[in-house]
Amino acid sequence: MASLNRVTLIGHLGADPEVRYTQNREAIATIRIATTETYKDKSSGERKETTEWHRIVFFNRMAEVVGEYLKKGSPIYVEGRIQTRKWQDKEGQDRYVVEIIASEMQMLGSRPSEKEAQPSGRAKRSENGDAKPAQASGPAFDDVPDMEPF
Repeated sequence: MASLNRVTLIGHLGADPEVRYTQNREAIATIRIATTETYKDKSSGERKETTEWHRIVFFNRMAEVVGEYLKKGSPIYVEGRIQTRKWQDKEGQDRYVVEIIASEMQMLGSRPSEKEAQPSGRAKRSENGDAKPAQASGPAFDDVPDMEPF
């Protein structure tokens, strides 16, 4: 029997994209997006929200576009596949991170004005890498090692 590993998400960026380049000058962008589900609590009748955070990885031209045009709060549509990576922390403990490897992306909302876009078509690079998730479970966003392309 065939199998399927496909994810479709619509959400908002929780921080500015982090763009880096491999030694071969291939762009890799990583973002976190939040998806929020609203529901009515059966016992109290009040409206509640749950937010789920997703780590998304883009490669090559899509990564450059993400770094150039998206910023914290931007709405985005993403399609891709789930991938779990294993790594070891500083103490030698095995850790796991679940990521979405993007295959399709659509920016939602309005286009950024000229002054909001990055100058000269360059992707924005994180200078100090201090973007930490507000509500993270497990390792902090910056504690997960960078992903190498396939």
